[in-house]
This record gives sequence, C-alpha cells and structure tokens, in this order.
Amino acid sequence: MRSAFIVTACVSVAVLVSSCGSKPKPTAKHGQQAPSESASAPESASQPKQVPEPKSEPAADTRPVIVTFGDSLTQGVSGKSYPAFLQDLLDKNGYTYRVDNQGVSGDTTIDGLARIDNVIAAKPALVVLEFGGNDGLRGIPVESTKQNLEEMVRRLQSEHLQFVLAGITLPPNYGEDYVAPFTAMYPALATKYKLRYIPFLLSNVYNKAGMMQPDGIHPSEDGNRVVAHDVFELIKPLLKRS
Repeated sequence: MRSAFIVTACVSVAVLVSSCGSKPKPTAKHGQQAPSESASAPESASQPKQVPEPKSEPAADTRPVIVTFGDSLTQGVSGKSYPAFLQDLLDKNGYTYRVDNQGVSGDTTIDGLARIDNVIAAKPALVVLEFGGNDGLRGIPVESTKQNLEEMVRRLQSEHLQFVLAGITLPPNYGEDYVAPFTAMYPALATKYKLRYIPFLLSNVYNKAGMMQPDGIHPSEDGNRVVAHDVFELIKPLLKRS
C-alpha cells in the first residue's frame, strides 16, 4: 500500500515539472488572431539587400576631330552623307580621326559666319569649309558671299586651325555675268590665303547618271561616296597617323 502511494506521488510530481517547464502558448486578445508559433523575423532582416551595380560611363572619344562645316551638301539630304563615307575611309586607311558633321541644310554664308564659333569650340584638327551654294541659288550678290567666306577664313586662321576650302558653281541658266565671278571667288580666296581647295565639290558627280538626286542639286548616296573620296584625297596630306 505504501509502495503504491509512493509511485502515485512520483508520477504527479513528474507531470507538474513537465507542465512548468513548457512555454505557454500566446493567447489572442478579444478580436485578434493568436500569433503563430512559427512566426519569425521578417525575411528582409535576415537577408542582405542587393545593391545594383553602378553603370559604367562610356569611354570618352579622344580622337582628333575633323569638322565638315557647310550646308545641305555637307549635312546630306537622303541616304548616307559624304562625311559619313569620309569616316569610313579614314577608318579603313588607318587614320584615327572622328568626323563631326556640322552641315545645316539651307544655310547661307551669313549663317555659317554665325555658327563659326561652334566649329572653333570643337578644337578641330581640321575643318572642311563648304558654303556658297544657297547664296548663289538665292541670287545674293557675289561680293557679299565672298566677304562672308573671307571672314570665316580669317576666323579659322586667327585660331591657327587647319582647314581646306570646297568650292561650288552654279547652273549656266543663272547667267554668265553671275556664274563666272561666283565660281572665281573660291580659287581667288585659296590663292590669297594659301589654302588647299577643291574648285567644285561635285565635279565628279554633277550630271553623272545615278550620282545626283532628282532635284539635280544634291548628290545621291552613291554620289556622296564619290564626294567623300575626293575630300579624302584633298585632306590626306594634312592627316597624321597615330
């Protein structure tokens, strides 16, 4: 009888100890759901945030610049422009220059004079100067056109910049009295200022089949390829290999 009592007492004590050692479950307040035992710290607290890698800036183009400065004959009106073909020729022949096309369609020599500071600001190694066509087509007095061209030449020379001159002529229907002095001003300027020049930028494409646009004024893409070759030959003696 005494043994049975001892066994019963030991079992009671064991149950009591087990109950005291267990963690009480949280009790929900009225109107709230009891928190789950499996709840843990937020995932973001245990995992490091992924910081996006900074984007690398493109490398600066440090090649010396050739500015092609002119009107629509330089800018190009359809297809690939002559400055774009000129870039291809420079790359193909191992000259590390970057061509900056600063041609603006419709510009006259007075517009070019207004933009000359942009050319100077580019600090170019070489400039291809081409203006006058729109002056001629508008019948601007030749003397005014020549004065504007001459002022651009002086500005470029005062900055000690290398440049070449690309001449233009006009269709014969503008009359000999206008066309002759207009065409003559380019060799006159080249002689006076000792410039490399081409008398007529379109000499090898004008009136050639497939080389001109339907307007008869601007080269086609094939024509621009030829013009680029002529300009490349003009400037090649002034280029340096890196």
